[in-house]
Amino acid sequence: MAFYTYAYLREDRSPYYIGKGKGDRAYKKYDRTVPLPKDKSRILILKKNLTEVEAFRHEVYMIAVYGRKDLGTGILRNMTNGGEGVIGYTMKEKQRIQLSEYSKNRSKEHRRKLIKTQVKYNYTIYSTTEDKIYEINNLREFCREHSLDFSSLKRTFTGERNHHKGFKILKKESISALP
Repeated sequence: MAFYTYAYLREDRSPYYIGKGKGDRAYKKYDRTVPLPKDKSRILILKKNLTEVEAFRHEVYMIAVYGRKDLGTGILRNMTNGGEGVIGYTMKEKQRIQLSEYSKNRSKEHRRKLIKTQVKYNYTIYSTTEDKIYEINNLREFCREHSLDFSSLKRTFTGERNHHKGFKILKKESISALP
């Protein structure tokens, strides 16, 4: 069976959750921290007929585009950057215990460490004020060093903004493969 990615939409049609699944995953409650929209017309299938790896990658991409509320980078209620899990996978007892401990002690620092293990990117950034090109692999750190807003700079790559304080992302390349 083919996989797909989906979005849950607010009443204003902006997404509040991005996921990946197969079958009826997008339409069932399962064990979610994010509520299902009561109006099923607010469930949008983004891409279908994907392999599991393609669905993971698209989920990660879409979460990166819209950003996460818990990290202050965007509008989604997703608690991870996506790309986790495998359909039909059963956790071992040790993994269940670790996951339980994690959810009890969900600190920002712990989440940051987990995020760093996910998909990473190399960025090519152009500074119009310096007429200089930067090749980096940590966008958050670059933003801190140059007093830039992370979300605003990311929007230069999607075309939503022409530049942010004279900086523009020209290229974004994945440097780690998903499972």
